[in-house]
Amino acid sequence: MHDERRRIEERVQRLHDQRIKAAIYAAAVPFEIEAWQAPGEPVPFEEAASASYAPFATGTPWGPPWGTTWFRMRGQVPAEWAGRRVEAVIDLGFVGDWPGNQAEALVHLTDGTPLKAVNPLNQYVAIANPAAGGEEIDYLVEAASNPDILADDFSKITPMGDIRTAGDKPLYTFRRADIAVLDEEVWHLDLDIQVLRELMLELGEHDPRRHEITHALDRALDLLDLDDVSGSAADVRAALKPALARPANASAHIVSGVGHAHIDSAWLWPIRETKRKTSRTFSNVTSLADEYEDFVFACSQAQQYEWVRDNYPKVWARIQESVQKGQWAPVGGMWVEADGNLPGGEAVARQFVHGKRFFIEHFGVETKGVWLPDSFGYTASYPQLAKLAGNEWFLTQKISWNQTNKFPHHTFWWEGIDGTRIFTHFPPVDTYNARFSGEEMARATRNYQEKGVGTRSLAPFGWGDGGGGPTREIMERARRLADLEGSPKVVVEHPDDFFAKAREEYPDAPVWVGELYLELHRATYTSQARTKQGNRRSEHKLREAELWATTAALHAPGYAYPYDRLDRLWKTVLLHQFHDILPGSSIAWVHREAEAEYARVAEEVEALTAEALGALGTGGPRVFNTSPVERREVVRAADGTPTHTVVPANGSAPLGTGEAPRPVTVEGRVLDNGLVRVEIAEDGTLASVRDLRAGGREVLAGQGNLLRLHTDLPNYWDAWDVDKHYKNRYTDLLDAESVTVVEDDPLLGAIRVERSFGNGSRVTQTISLRAGSPRIDFETDLDWHEAEKFLKAGFPVDIRAAHSSAEIAFGHIQRPTHTNTTWESARFEVSGHRWVHLGEPGYGVAVINDSTYGHDVSRTVREDGGTTTTVRLSLVRAPRIPDPGADQGRHRFTYALLPGATIEDAVAEGYSLNLPLRVADSAGTPEPVVSVDGEGVTIEAVKLADDASGDVVVRLYESRGGRARGTLRTSFPLAGAEITDLLERPLSTADTDGDGVTVTLRPFEIQTLRLAVRKR
Repeated sequence: MHDERRRIEERVQRLHDQRIKAAIYAAAVPFEIEAWQAPGEPVPFEEAASASYAPFATGTPWGPPWGTTWFRMRGQVPAEWAGRRVEAVIDLGFVGDWPGNQAEALVHLTDGTPLKAVNPLNQYVAIANPAAGGEEIDYLVEAASNPDILADDFSKITPMGDIRTAGDKPLYTFRRADIAVLDEEVWHLDLDIQVLRELMLELGEHDPRRHEITHALDRALDLLDLDDVSGSAADVRAALKPALARPANASAHIVSGVGHAHIDSAWLWPIRETKRKTSRTFSNVTSLADEYEDFVFACSQAQQYEWVRDNYPKVWARIQESVQKGQWAPVGGMWVEADGNLPGGEAVARQFVHGKRFFIEHFGVETKGVWLPDSFGYTASYPQLAKLAGNEWFLTQKISWNQTNKFPHHTFWWEGIDGTRIFTHFPPVDTYNARFSGEEMARATRNYQEKGVGTRSLAPFGWGDGGGGPTREIMERARRLADLEGSPKVVVEHPDDFFAKAREEYPDAPVWVGELYLELHRATYTSQARTKQGNRRSEHKLREAELWATTAALHAPGYAYPYDRLDRLWKTVLLHQFHDILPGSSIAWVHREAEAEYARVAEEVEALTAEALGALGTGGPRVFNTSPVERREVVRAADGTPTHTVVPANGSAPLGTGEAPRPVTVEGRVLDNGLVRVEIAEDGTLASVRDLRAGGREVLAGQGNLLRLHTDLPNYWDAWDVDKHYKNRYTDLLDAESVTVVEDDPLLGAIRVERSFGNGSRVTQTISLRAGSPRIDFETDLDWHEAEKFLKAGFPVDIRAAHSSAEIAFGHIQRPTHTNTTWESARFEVSGHRWVHLGEPGYGVAVINDSTYGHDVSRTVREDGGTTTTVRLSLVRAPRIPDPGADQGRHRFTYALLPGATIEDAVAEGYSLNLPLRVADSAGTPEPVVSVDGEGVTIEAVKLADDASGDVVVRLYESRGGRARGTLRTSFPLAGAEITDLLERPLSTADTDGDGVTVTLRPFEIQTLRLAVRKR
């Protein structure tokens, strides 16, 4: 019996693959083709339409890497095809088994109207149904010859990731451009057989349904005339109809299909190519919506909509029409699908603000859910931020990639660090590019972990990244699987409808508390260090510009708040937080452009800040403090002289104010400021750090600031992954070329350590101690020329820490330092923002940084019974795929050790290191525009309201992890205050008392205050 079944299965496969599929297009005539190679970057349609074209033949190589070739295709529908369904069929020479990341094209009419894209699994363009016969066809086809960076499964180093190194050899061979008749009966037969055969192969050996389908297929194919597939197709379909009509079991799992096309805003192609990918895919989607009334397409990333609006207005108009029909569902409510760990808290808030507002303004739609299927883990702040933006649900997929532990839920409540919960779904189909195959449907049912209490899951379907999105074949599969025995029931619907039904049937779903940590792609916290540094510094510079622009708008007559410029700059930063740009997992071209964009942002934001401070008038050198804490700090005057200054939070003061602290002494390799005593060893590491405030307690339990160079070759995904075996092979950088005193001033002492290592790399570190501060800074200048290496800076401290605390968006998260379970041991590399804190009762230490995110924490028990807890910052990597030159060259950054630190100290110094005091010739203002008292109440942003009303918006949060109460004071007359959501819409009236607002916060609560200014 087994042999008989195998015979039938092999027969079905051969007839389907070799005869039926070959007969789908019953007749064809070739187009007459001409071609024009666009020079350089893509050109507008008008320029291409007026170019000179040369004759071109199928079978001809075309397309240099990253080039654009325009094809003119002319033809006529034969008269004898009247009444038939006629289509253009174009094969650009597609290669590989992935439908994205290769050649693709957009087909236009000669008046510039985009019709539809051509993709590897979506090669047709509708001409007429039915045809009249004699129709004249004239197309202009914009074809992109993007290289397949995924060739060789990411195991091959390639120069193709940058137009500067890719060469000009043609990549593709043009195969086909025909006008053809689609034989609809054969096409439907093809799909009937696919659905039944795939279902058959997934059913168990002893399932009667499997045997029923096997024999039904065998009997039906007896009716297939191999010499007349078209003429016999109807009979074969009729014989299969009973097998396709058997209804699903009443208890069958329900799969909610949502059309989708995951388009990375940049990844293995530059941003300029994404702008074209979106237009191609969106053209396909709107065409499909015209053909299938039950089709629903979910699309996130407001940035991509804006690109289409600005560059393809006719496609944009079709999108708006599809939204009105209910077939197109804007989702996600974010500017881009950002990385889930690295953006700062205010940046995540702005992702929601800009994304949600775009959809409200252009479609009248307020999105209800967060759509982040592909980001590499998610910060525990997301539930609160999502809810404050008006969201009700959260969707992700990537956690299915965990290497070690299977995530225990598919439908659950996710609870963040403040206690906020959001209803969350993690599709058991384990893909966001579903096609409703038998294997996918079986997997969705098998994986679903809420069996018995829930009945439904979501499946995003469609080809992404240039694959063209959902296809008519996928829609036909969904229709056949709507109610089919042996399969889950498929219904195509809006994701809001799915989430409403899932929550209704399972309101008491289990709760997951804390971060959604992806046990994979841990190197994305470190790869492409300059991109990460650009993000961090842009976030802080924008905070600075907004604070001083607000101050100037309130106190400098005639100053105009730069709404449009700030909006544009924020959107640039938000775009580059996309989950393959900021994590460092894109090609060289993407990161080269990102660095240039960050430089441009820095220059423009600096100009905005200077304009705002200049508007306040002149009055001599003044120090400006953008951080939310008072600063008693040494700052350099314009001539470089160290000067001690006391500056209020969010305010300014004359240079040189405040009582001078105890001076710094420099004796040999020892720095001492009366607070801490730092001894530097001959090899340039820290030999000792004594906390003089704690009775001379020794902080270190080994060599401090030990630079360790690891061999780093992960098993897969070089830019993404760091595997645990990297720790096994390393070199400690202990050969110092020089250890030299470079600052010996009563306010500042510094020793410089210089090293050469590896393949011509150099690192120069200036170890600084300032008067009045226990913080030890390591200003680092690294010239990096290593390959497949990982550089870390370690600080072993004499602290028995049960957990580490790392800053995340609007708060911090605690992680155990032990590895009792596989969940804990899998977190061998984790992310944080500005600081990591280690503490035992009564004493703590923080390690602070200005641009890195990755770190690891471990602990050991010493022979003397003490415990050493070591935190190591991940400084730079050197992966070679997909960017062979990743991280090569110059890096400048600073990190710091803060002995005797509480969490409050870590928060304060994290802001201080990332927001250096600014010295400027300005009159400033006598009082900060806003100030706050109350421990733990921390101001994150000060700006004018987005509606240009003149109201002041202040975003603050509780930063210690406890309850907080304080009063917010203003330097302007206060007319009233409201608590709002992130979009500055009122939630409740705030308690006010004259010029003060009472602030009450639960642990890690985020609060947005909108302050009305009383007219003078």
